Amino acid sequence: MSDMRAMARRDTNFVCQNCGAAYGRWQGKCEACGEWNTISEESSARPQGPGRAPRKGRPFALEALAGAGRDAPRLASGLAEFDRVTGGGFVRGSVLLLGGDPGIGKSTLLIQVAAALARGGHRAAYISGEEAVAQVRLRAERLGLADAQVELAAETSLEDIVATLGEHAPPRLVIIDSIQTMWTNMVEAAPGTVTQVRASAQALIRFAKRSGAAVILVGHVTKDGQIAGPRVVEHMVDAVLSFEGEGSHQFRILRAVKNRFGPTDEIGVFEMTGGGLREIANPSELFLSERDLGSPGTAVFAGIEGSRPLLVEIQALVAPTSLGTPRRAVNGWDQNRLSMVLAVLEAHCGVRLSGHDVYLNVAGGLRIQEPAADLAAAAALVSSFTEAPLPADAVYFGEISLSGAVRPVAQAATRLKEAKKLGFARAVVPDGAHAEEDSEPGLSLKPMSTLASLVADIAARRPGDGRRWGKRAGQQDG
Repeated sequence: MSDMRAMARRDTNFVCQNCGAAYGRWQGKCEACGEWNTISEESSARPQGPGRAPRKGRPFALEALAGAGRDAPRLASGLAEFDRVTGGGFVRGSVLLLGGDPGIGKSTLLIQVAAALARGGHRAAYISGEEAVAQVRLRAERLGLADAQVELAAETSLEDIVATLGEHAPPRLVIIDSIQTMWTNMVEAAPGTVTQVRASAQALIRFAKRSGAAVILVGHVTKDGQIAGPRVVEHMVDAVLSFEGEGSHQFRILRAVKNRFGPTDEIGVFEMTGGGLREIANPSELFLSERDLGSPGTAVFAGIEGSRPLLVEIQALVAPTSLGTPRRAVNGWDQNRLSMVLAVLEAHCGVRLSGHDVYLNVAGGLRIQEPAADLAAAAALVSSFTEAPLPADAVYFGEISLSGAVRPVAQAATRLKEAKKLGFARAVVPDGAHAEEDSEPGLSLKPMSTLASLVADIAARRPGDGRRWGKRAGQQDG
């Protein structure tokens, strides 16, 4: 009996593998996230008995808020686009979580970052839990990085990894690919479960804070684009990066979802080539390189991503349909935003699209998140509906309100400067942005106070008798 009491007592929990919620007993549906059949049994050992008492806390020294830092605050990675997103490079002791779809290029990006740091004289370690060392070497040879002094290992035990990395001077960068394959003997659960992912991430965060090494964790994503595992991991790390892109496009977008040491609205643009990911210093020229000039339904949007101006083409197709419920498909923009623009066009501009299918696409695989794209999307929709091509040398930006008014947006001067640099001669802007005209001489501005005025302007360019055009819009055009 005494031997049984001396054994470690086990606590059994039932944990949801989707959101991490814990329950005292099994049930079919998780009350926290609403998913079915995601709760599984997990147990952890708790030391009990003689000689196994819980460890007492020990006091530690508190430091003053004021004080000079002993180390450089950041270490540049060697990739300018990566440093733009992270806020200037790696901070000592920081932990980054990188997510993205399978095959999007996460491992390629990180091996290039590790090689750039190693070539700069810094120690970089790449720990793979999914590939063998030979596979990582083959990728490095294909990318022309075989000469970089990157330390490789194929290991999944967290205790072994931490012991190996701490044996000598700690590396400046540690890459863990991926966190779902790691396991620690501190918990009794299979690798990839919520408990193992949380415990493994916590152990790596402790190692980073203690050693000063920057750690990048690669995370798998679910079918809806969320990083797999408990959401608490995203709160534990210092930065969450998302690597986005379409398999059919060569462009890749690196975006910061969370960043304790920098902005979250910057993006890095890469192009996937046979030799790896190539940085794109001027994305606007690349996104506009294959424009269909003179075709109805295309408008150039002058946007802002962080501090970077970005010009991208918005494509729209409005086609008659015999279905009772017309289709509304959008790629690269918010579906709810498209519904709002269509409702404003119907209610205030007489553009009757209830009998038409509507398709909207942002060229190049870029995803636009700012409301300043409302005016460009509306221009592309009306242009396709009336079969009236928009001027090839014009850009559009502005936010549309529910009343049909066109509202000013931030950083209008930066948008206009980028448009002028790329050879555009005119800009359709909100009425409040005309004060910025003196900042870019030679660029003609056409202020719009309401969406109806834009619709009337495009309708005046339509060919033929305009039988597709609504009665109310025809009255406004006159």
